[in-house]
Amino acid sequence: MTGESRQETLAMLRRQARVIRQQVMTTLLAAGSGHVGGSLSVVDILTALYFHIMRVDPKNPKWPDRDRFVLSKGHASAALCPTLAERGFFPKELLDTFNRLDSPFSMHPDMLKIPGADTSTGSLGHGLPIALGMALAARLQKKRYRTYVLLGDGEMNEGSNWEAAMAAAHFKADNLYAIVDRNRLQVDGFTRDIMSVEPLADKWRAFGWAVREIDGHDMGAIIDAIAAFPFEAGKPSVIIANTIKGKGLPFAENQVGFHYHDVDGEMVKESLAVLESSE
Repeated sequence: MTGESRQETLAMLRRQARVIRQQVMTTLLAAGSGHVGGSLSVVDILTALYFHIMRVDPKNPKWPDRDRFVLSKGHASAALCPTLAERGFFPKELLDTFNRLDSPFSMHPDMLKIPGADTSTGSLGHGLPIALGMALAARLQKKRYRTYVLLGDGEMNEGSNWEAAMAAAHFKADNLYAIVDRNRLQVDGFTRDIMSVEPLADKWRAFGWAVREIDGHDMGAIIDAIAAFPFEAGKPSVIIANTIKGKGLPFAENQVGFHYHDVDGEMVKESLAVLESSE
């Protein structure tokens, strides 16, 4: 990209991320409550993937050569579903049914009901193993699609992630790309107090992965890091994206109580106003 086109692209992505954050809040209003903090922290990453990086076709969600995406931290469904709607996989109006009876949308994504959802997730620790299977399937089928998986840092407590990480390195799955939403909070408190995962980058390196750390809200840093996949030939790659839980809403940022919180009309009105005035 030229300097001018890069700035235009970044401006477009930032605008799109703001719209999706607004949609996260209106979507959760339909449900009356939900995972506010962890949904808002991943919006910039989802925006970069779906509006700049990934090869997908909203008119053909099951296109065999599409890139795959696994939302391992499935409780951020309230961010994934608006992202898919904004990308054109289904009408945005359907989000008004979020988490209601007979709705295709719930607090965790269901691949059998949501166009564009590649995996049903929610039970933490399963996304990376599934994504590894997808990446190895691409190799066996001689397909060129890439597999991206977004994990939570609290989810790093799950041993199944480290089994998959070890296997991915063993099989030299350099078409597997992980991103860790490093917002440092989980349902019960700060990750450092619940089960410290530090030194997180060194742990991934010890398991044979190529690692980069970035600001997970710097759109330029996000697209540059993802575009650089794979970081090393013959190694799976992981980005540790340092983020803020509840990003964009000062009253929710870094607040453990907003892991899951009631959402009412006044909160959404305030949220939309704050986000509209943000850059």
